[in-house]
Amino acid sequence: MDVKSFDRILAKIIKAEPGIKKVILADRTGLTIAHVSKFSYYPVDVDGIGAIASAVFCASEEQGKSLDIGNLQIVTSEFDDGKIFASNTGQGAGSSGVLCIITDKDVNIGMIRLVMKSASSELDKVLAEFLGEKPPIEAEAGKDEEADLKNALGELDKI
Repeated sequence: MDVKSFDRILAKIIKAEPGIKKVILADRTGLTIAHVSKFSYYPVDVDGIGAIASAVFCASEEQGKSLDIGNLQIVTSEFDDGKIFASNTGQGAGSSGVLCIITDKDVNIGMIRLVMKSASSELDKVLAEFLGEKPPIEAEAGKDEEADLKNALGELDKI
């Protein structure tokens, strides 16, 4: 799995609507996985915003579960000079993330909803693969440990 897969999808999202300023993909614990920005001079704490968006989405999701009103679709926060949208990227709790889109105040909300829904399934597939991979270091360490264990057992057999 390559982080470029995330960047490609997020780049497609940011180009979909002129009012989109930044797109952040975070996991459900709030860790930022990938992000893109339309303007390099648009300063923002990406990790902080991703963590907050994930926390707000997950908290709103729990409210909906408590009230038994169905699955949460999108959380929208409207401010004087812009909007923040957050949505789930998939169905499985272990493979889903939170997609956060930061826009200007005059963005077409219907278009944002459509873009988020469309990107969700694509991101879900890539995210499931990404989160399902074992880090290369762990995989190699496991092989070394197995070989060491076999050698140790072989030495015990000699005794």
